[in-house]
Amino acid sequence: MLVVVVVAACIGADQATDEPSLTPTSTPATSTEPVEPTASAAATPTPAPTEAATAEPTATPLDASPTPSPTGGAASGNACTGNESNRTFFSQVAAAVDWSVYCAVLPARWSVDSGQYRLAGGGWMRIAYTGPGGARFELAEGAFCDDPEGCVPLGPDAGQAAFGDMTGTLIAGDDGRLAVVVDRGAPRSWVATGIGLDDETFKRFAADLLRVED
Repeated sequence: MLVVVVVAACIGADQATDEPSLTPTSTPATSTEPVEPTASAAATPTPAPTEAATAEPTATPLDASPTPSPTGGAASGNACTGNESNRTFFSQVAAAVDWSVYCAVLPARWSVDSGQYRLAGGGWMRIAYTGPGGARFELAEGAFCDDPEGCVPLGPDAGQAAFGDMTGTLIAGDDGRLAVVVDRGAPRSWVATGIGLDDETFKRFAADLLRVED
């Protein structure tokens, strides 16, 4: 099951308010992703992704009400950036897959731009966060990549870096992006990507990733 969610603060369960809602699909996501308001700027949502047929159970639309980023919490996911229903979403994904799910714990003025997951084929999840000045922090986890190179930006390896409680390889992309990849090219892997972030900020965000317990 592929489930697509677009939110302003993060992903969760329950009914959406005035934001695009979660919709299921059985094929890889090909959706347009709306840009939602951060704490300092407003943006007009674009249309929600379309729905395709699926043999898997459908999901409940999610509450996309924006809330400030939390400052702490337990390993249950309470510290994940977003609102309570968003954090419930992460816990639900973690309970449904057999690989570790990570969420970002970001400072104020960061919010979720878009997210999606699929349970079929081993399962995968993608989530993108936006911050001040158009900066982005993106996560891809699980069986999301069929490329033996690991679906990371082109560029030289720049040593080791933390991905939450795991250790990965830091990539300095030729296009200015930064990435940390764990188990590059494996059937299930983890990649954090930063756009518009300096090295130290990006590495701190990647190191602060939280393993979500189901």
